[in-house]
Amino acid sequence: MNPTEASMDALRQAGDELADATVAALFERGEVGKFNTLMRYVSTAGAPLPDGLPDVAREYLHATSAPPDWVDWAEMEKARLFFIDNNVHISTALAFASMPACYVVPHVAKLLSATHGLKYPSKRMAETGQFTVYLMQPDAFEAGSRFLPAAQKVRLLHASIRHHLARENRWDTQTLGTPICQEDMIGGQMFFSLLVLDSLHRLGIHMSEDGAEAYYYAWRVVGAMLGVDQDVVPKSLEEARQFLDLYMVRHMGPSEEGAHLTRQLIDLYEEVVPGTLLDPVVAALIRHLTGDTCADWLQVPRTTWDTLVKVVPHLLGVLETIEDRSPLGGWALDRLGHLAGVFELSSLTRGRVMHYAIPEQLKKSYGMSDSVPRTRRWTPPAATVL
Repeated sequence: MNPTEASMDALRQAGDELADATVAALFERGEVGKFNTLMRYVSTAGAPLPDGLPDVAREYLHATSAPPDWVDWAEMEKARLFFIDNNVHISTALAFASMPACYVVPHVAKLLSATHGLKYPSKRMAETGQFTVYLMQPDAFEAGSRFLPAAQKVRLLHASIRHHLARENRWDTQTLGTPICQEDMIGGQMFFSLLVLDSLHRLGIHMSEDGAEAYYYAWRVVGAMLGVDQDVVPKSLEEARQFLDLYMVRHMGPSEEGAHLTRQLIDLYEEVVPGTLLDPVVAALIRHLTGDTCADWLQVPRTTWDTLVKVVPHLLGVLETIEDRSPLGGWALDRLGHLAGVFELSSLTRGRVMHYAIPEQLKKSYGMSDSVPRTRRWTPPAATVL
């Protein structure tokens, strides 16, 4: 299905009926605080729901407790193996491409600025990283997993943001559309799937077609769990390219909020990287993965590393050759990728598990284990002619 301006306009007005109705009922009955208190420690799928949980919340949790019945579990296992094999590269793409892409859409940057403290960008990054790690666990959709409760809470979090911004008359819906609308949710799904694959390609990572398609498929499942209308979501990578291209042409541009969020992101990762010698690598990677136009809009500083960072694909190619030729080398690199991901996440979370709670008000002061064959290497779908 090819997206059109008219179809995208319709998606800008659509929210998530189930989650929106649940949140509205919780606020109307004054039960948000009770819900947050009782749900704080309900972090694994299949755990008994606590006594005293509001009925409307209990009904929502039962209705959203299982993945869609169309899920292909063999495809999900391919996606998990793809994630294991590319853990550190995917983490890099999420941090230095996906998050800045959110900031280069002015109304998304404005919404992020209105709904979380600009002084604490690590919370947003930690939640995204932790959510992805939960998704790629072998038991992500089974009893005892952390992914299903996280998805249920994130969906309610999005609904609560829509509720607050509308009630407090702090969002120009006619101009900006419904906050966290269907178009933006699908756009976000593209940022965390197709854009990640684009970034891995730009970094020179060898990916099979099956692996890339499986990774995108996994994020389609995530979209369904987060309330994205599956009748309109792109089903293939080619359709995803058409949607993402049109979405970005419609909305991307410079904004004060986007530049501020990007500066906070750069400062955050410069703190994570030991010492100061490698600090310019952060800005250089963002510029390399997002392109000069977007980087300039986000006021990403130019550094002497802008040219040097372009040798990264060659270095990664050498590492992949080691991985291909040596089982021990492959194990060591996979382990290094895992440890790098753990270090990054623990640095962002300060070792804590992140909790997703419905905000009771918006603070107004907050502006594959085997090596991938070198044949049939995946390449991104061509840009759409708009």
